[in-house]
Amino acid sequence: MAAGGLLPDHHPTADFFVCDIFDAAPKDDMGSMEHPMFSLSTRPDRRILSYLHNGVAIQVIPSLRGLATIHDKDVLIYCISQLMAALNAGREISRQVHLKAHDLLVATNRETSGDGYKRLRDALERLAGTRITTNYETGGQEVTSGFGLIESWQIVRRSRGGRMISVMVTLSEWLFRAVQAKSVLTLSRDYFRLRKPLERRIYELARKHCGRQAEWTVSVETLLKKSGSASPRRVFRKMLRDMIAADLLPDYALSEAPGDLIRFSRRDTVILPGEAPQLSPAALDTARERNPGADVYALQAEWLAHWRARGALRLQSPDKAFLGWLAKRGSA
Repeated sequence: MAAGGLLPDHHPTADFFVCDIFDAAPKDDMGSMEHPMFSLSTRPDRRILSYLHNGVAIQVIPSLRGLATIHDKDVLIYCISQLMAALNAGREISRQVHLKAHDLLVATNRETSGDGYKRLRDALERLAGTRITTNYETGGQEVTSGFGLIESWQIVRRSRGGRMISVMVTLSEWLFRAVQAKSVLTLSRDYFRLRKPLERRIYELARKHCGRQAEWTVSVETLLKKSGSASPRRVFRKMLRDMIAADLLPDYALSEAPGDLIRFSRRDTVILPGEAPQLSPAALDTARERNPGADVYALQAEWLAHWRARGALRLQSPDKAFLGWLAKRGSA
């Protein structure tokens, strides 16, 4: 027993955030959704990537282990999701995120075998080793800065067999500022079921640019550039056509349009007028007030999917049904 009858403070500098929020909605930062910062290769990629679009210049430099991949990004999405859920609940957050490896693997639809833990460690090493250099304007001046996708990581606790149990990840200032500013968007949980790197990247772009709109049309050339794909245009176009035929993307349907264009349409709007219940602006405003920081249009889409799954019954008051569903869901 310590002096004064108190136990000693075993964690005097415990200024980290503990991931302990069950079923936090997947969130992604808008910066890396907008611009290509992750490799789409399934093999070690040691290229230096350069991207220039509308005055934004980005250079991505790999470590000896290669560039961080779009699948490695699952770690960041998990951390962002937990931090945003905590912010919305009024809790303090920190750049140092303390997480359970098993919870991350389950939340991102990864295997929890020994190989799953090894892949997680490899992902952490690539995330810490990959460096981003970019320009941005602040105070009327253009500033160029460099940073890692994560600042550092460490295994805090291992099992008797040597498998990691808990991990500490220190996020970059750049990513943490995005969380604090709530510059994030909600992803479908089915994002983690997409196998192909390009499918994940195209979904990100659709979520960022189509968002709440009924549709978004973009040229194949621009989509190739923004995706970060290293494929020639004709090969990229073929991959897009395969994606259109497979029709696996959550939330959005793809189609070709004249002029070498690709059209993205929100699935919840590809219906005949009057088929789906319409929510009033007042109901959406109420949802925003009850769920600060939440993407109400993503919640609306999730509610519509729930309504369809229950038989698409005619509703006397869609607004009351939606807000009641939110309350039962635990979001209110």
